[in-house]
Amino acid sequence: MSSLLLRRPRIGSLAFLAGVALCLTAFYNAAFYLNVINVYPARSGNIGFLISVAWVFTAVTFLLLSLVCFRHTTKPVVITLLMLSSVAAYFMDSYNAIIDESMLRNVAHTDVAETTDLLSLKLVLYVALLGVLPSVLVYRANIVFAPVRKLVTSRLKWIGLAAASMAAVIVIYGDFYSSFIREHKQLRYYSNPGGYINAAASFAGQLFHAKARVLRPEGLDAHIPETDTHRELIVMVVGETARADHFSLNGYPRETNPLLRQKGVNSFTNYWSCGTSTAISVPCMFAVGGASGFDSDTAGSTENLLDVLTHAGVNVLWLDNNSDSKGVAERVAYQSYREPDVNPVCDVECRDEGMLGNLQKYIDEHPQGDIFVVLHQMGNHGPAYYKRYPPAFERFTPVCKTNQLQDCSKEEIGNAYDNAILYTDYFLSRVIDILENNDGAFEAAMFYVSDHGESLGEHGLYLHGLPKFIAPEEQRHVPAILWIGDNFNEIDTGAIVARRDESFTHDNIFHTVLGFMEIETALYDKNMDLLVHREEMH
Repeated sequence: MSSLLLRRPRIGSLAFLAGVALCLTAFYNAAFYLNVINVYPARSGNIGFLISVAWVFTAVTFLLLSLVCFRHTTKPVVITLLMLSSVAAYFMDSYNAIIDESMLRNVAHTDVAETTDLLSLKLVLYVALLGVLPSVLVYRANIVFAPVRKLVTSRLKWIGLAAASMAAVIVIYGDFYSSFIREHKQLRYYSNPGGYINAAASFAGQLFHAKARVLRPEGLDAHIPETDTHRELIVMVVGETARADHFSLNGYPRETNPLLRQKGVNSFTNYWSCGTSTAISVPCMFAVGGASGFDSDTAGSTENLLDVLTHAGVNVLWLDNNSDSKGVAERVAYQSYREPDVNPVCDVECRDEGMLGNLQKYIDEHPQGDIFVVLHQMGNHGPAYYKRYPPAFERFTPVCKTNQLQDCSKEEIGNAYDNAILYTDYFLSRVIDILENNDGAFEAAMFYVSDHGESLGEHGLYLHGLPKFIAPEEQRHVPAILWIGDNFNEIDTGAIVARRDESFTHDNIFHTVLGFMEIETALYDKNMDLLVHREEMH
């Protein structure tokens, strides 16, 4: 190996690009091939098509390289691709994840702590063997470039040959490629590097256009009517990566909500998220138009629920123990609790309950007007579920104590995940304790909804973030819980209980919060308000 690294082999530029394309196709796409074979099993009728897929993949990669790799750009481009593709291969092979626009948006908004949770020896090995080692060989390679005129002629011939052979293969296996393109679009997301290159181009375009936009106001007519003489105190808890089917309130056989059960909360069993990642779901949860009108490209330039509440004179506060608010809280009071100098409850990491330390002080310091507080949890953020709860909450054992979920049993992953749910149960009960202490002075309520769910190994999938149209229900079916104080006597709690199994989505949040705050605005739709009994809608 050492002699190989010391040599400087001579190779023609086009042969070099063809070799790189073949290498990327052969060694960086295990997840792609596994997913293709899952759809088109390796039996006699499919073998020719499966071989053709590898060829088409190699040809497409070669064409892309031919467009950007010239005398001074070849090595920088190829080395960059090798390093990025090694990281992409690790996440796709390990978690069956895909690198799309949503994933890149998550990466852009992540912090050091979340990044650290993803580090592992396996990742280091992937980067070393698929990234660093081939990059050294590329750096030392003596790539021979022909004179410009001859190079252009040769390159056009190679490009024409690659394109023609690719077209011929697609024609021969036309029926297969028709279904591949039309019915199984999700497979292209697993291609490496094509998938993440396409996603990066789209994401960069969104960032470029976003900078030129002007903030569009919403709900300027929002106001609290004079007939509303009671002050409202509403705490909205934005959960992280929690699944509805792991809440015992929803029928899960393991008791993960013992404290909430004692608090007499209302749990909605059929609640669905707007997206499958925090970067999409959190802005969508607070968007004026809901999922149907939500566009992550324009969300940052449009006012949201918090702005509408502010227009109505509500005191709004966002407390965060996650990476950030994903742009939702840019125009309201905000405090991060990710650091020990702010969060009073920290051990291996800062805990969600630390956000409650100064909450009563904030309430006392605002003797006038309604109050709306958002608590953004760390919750069940994976893959290091075992870090998401203090040791006292490790009730279910044995526990998966690594971020390499594929190395743990289903039971170990489920135990760690459920312990984190158990801690959320405790955290929410603490929120309710504070609201109960203020129930005499306010109409108080808590509304908890998770941003998205999580795959825990079902169908070979882990974590979250798959495109919504192919995401399994484990990534979209989320818990939603209401606690309503005694002073909210005009709300028919019996009617809320009767609606617990109806289908709801993140779209209901906007209108339910306006209903809680008794805010009048043309944006409010009572048909979307969880507090309004269906008989009242007619």
